[in-house]
Amino acid sequence: ADSSQLRSFENMVEHFISGNKNSYVTPIALLQLMQVTHNATLAESLYKKLNADIQRSSLAIYAKNQINEAKINAIGSVVPEFSQMDTSGKKISITSLRGKYVLIDFWASWCRPCREENPNVVNAYKKYASKNFTVLGVSLDQAKPAWISAIKMDGLTWTHISDLKGWQNDVAGMFHITSIPQNLLIDPKGKIIAKNLRGEALDNKLESLLK
Repeated sequence: ADSSQLRSFENMVEHFISGNKNSYVTPIALLQLMQVTHNATLAESLYKKLNADIQRSSLAIYAKNQINEAKINAIGSVVPEFSQMDTSGKKISITSLRGKYVLIDFWASWCRPCREENPNVVNAYKKYASKNFTVLGVSLDQAKPAWISAIKMDGLTWTHISDLKGWQNDVAGMFHITSIPQNLLIDPKGKIIAKNLRGEALDNKLESLLK
């Protein structure tokens, strides 16, 4: 959907919720709003308009949890400055990649689902690297040899950084990463435009941005 369609959908939902603050059906509209637009700010303001009894209903509580989750690394927010060492010990900062679309990819050599997803990221990189796209791998490894060997084995030819602190990785902590694989797609200005794109979803998103 283009932005004008999204806006009219948001307006429609806003109108519906404002007129039905006492209805147990209203949280469903909130959930739909989140699903379609990922607009946590609007959803939260509409949640606050609900009658207190409705706010306590299980559906509204579920919607509120979805809103809270979406506010972490919110779509539209600019990622904060961070830097870590690459495999050769050189410090790489996220701002050095400004001007490109960047997939910040949280992974680790020991994480099987990450390794299974890697071929998809490799394909996307091969296809779009010449079109202003790159990947920054942030690894939750602790052992440097295992990290480097996984990069070679899986053919991950982009830049990789880590502080080799495992789950205590400072960058992962900054982004509230509690499970991997996870990724964030940022635009050339450093703004988050999508999250957790896997498989075909990653290719489709890049295709629409970089065609």
